[in-house]
Amino acid sequence: MLIEFRFKNYRSFRDDVVLSMEATGLSSFKNSLISYHNLKLLPGVAIYGKNGGGKSNIIRAFWFAVQFIKNAQRTQHENASVPVVPFMLNDTSKNQPSEFEFIYIIKDIKYWYTFSATREKITKESLYHAPKGQKALVFLRENQKFSFTEDKPKRKLISETVAENQLFFSVACTMNDIACTNAMKWFREQIFFSRDYADIPKQLLDYSNDANMLKAISDYAKAADFGIEDMKFEIDSKEVKEGLDFPKDIPEGIKEALNQFMNVLSETSNNSETKLKLGQVKATSFHQGQSEDGSLHLYPLELSDESDGTRKLMSIAPAIESALKKGGVLFVDELERELHPMLVDFIIAKFQSKKTNSNGAQIIFTTHNTELMNMELLRKDQFYFADKKHDDGSSELYSISEFTTKTTENIRKGYLLGKYGATPDIDMEEIE
Repeated sequence: MLIEFRFKNYRSFRDDVVLSMEATGLSSFKNSLISYHNLKLLPGVAIYGKNGGGKSNIIRAFWFAVQFIKNAQRTQHENASVPVVPFMLNDTSKNQPSEFEFIYIIKDIKYWYTFSATREKITKESLYHAPKGQKALVFLRENQKFSFTEDKPKRKLISETVAENQLFFSVACTMNDIACTNAMKWFREQIFFSRDYADIPKQLLDYSNDANMLKAISDYAKAADFGIEDMKFEIDSKEVKEGLDFPKDIPEGIKEALNQFMNVLSETSNNSETKLKLGQVKATSFHQGQSEDGSLHLYPLELSDESDGTRKLMSIAPAIESALKKGGVLFVDELERELHPMLVDFIIAKFQSKKTNSNGAQIIFTTHNTELMNMELLRKDQFYFADKKHDDGSSELYSISEFTTKTTENIRKGYLLGKYGATPDIDMEEIE
């Protein structure tokens, strides 16, 4: 479960950004809140904002930090630059560190992890945990100077192998530091990002041995299109290992590229054996129709013949179901894209309901759908706004809770009238 995410000096955000999942004292939808000791956490947050205001950069910041944390030990060779993207619309920020901080819970233990980096090096890094309820230091880093309170000999040895462009956190996990490994599980197992529907075949191949997930994808397709009565998946995959014969129809150039790819995997993977799965997947939906004699029959349609909305919902179904099953956090950019408002409500309701979200999963999404502001699904403290300042071009993120609003106030009307900012500046032409 995510408690709070902070970042600074990344893309369009120059100053400190705070996305808090802590609930305020509102009385609405209390049953939807996630409990952790004395904390009440939100099961979801909607981020609104005008085009170019920066709302997608919030998800990009989270995505970058998570990918870098998971892979810094593998990807940061000696001369590699740290792939941060600082704020560029002034003379100073590009030379200052980008900062990222996570406060989260996994396996009933609270963690605080943060790192700061320029393009050249990691400038600060720390991990704290509370296995016994009290916040305790795991490690602290200032450039290449490290401090520890536990397992000092082992962690000192690890620190001597950490390059200035690598995270101690990532390297320590490869050396089986228990506290770091336990903390890393949240980043590796409980963070999910939505995929574009172009990846549906790959996802079906990924889940070819998971009957429950294939059923979930089918169920989401039925929810998106009430005409779909059934779905059939045909997956023909072959496992290719180095040294084995490739299928005859693969060009030589691709064979060579695949071999090189597998060599890289074997060099960077902890697995003793590297495998690559090639295959084709075919998804067919069955719609009810009427035959010439008037009887009802099911008629097949290829996946490519389905609507964009059906395919979009199918594409994010595995991420939704995985987050709900594991109690993870799902990030979706422009949730309503190609989806009917009722399908957007369908997805959000899964996280808001204890019946379908018994494990404390959370969804964080950007949207332009103001119908969600009718307060029939979400609480007032679940609305955030991203806006860009006119004077210096920097973005800011703020919650509606920062405004004095009455419980009965029409949030949607106030937003469209510009009360909370984050709306386009448009002069409408008068129609005569």
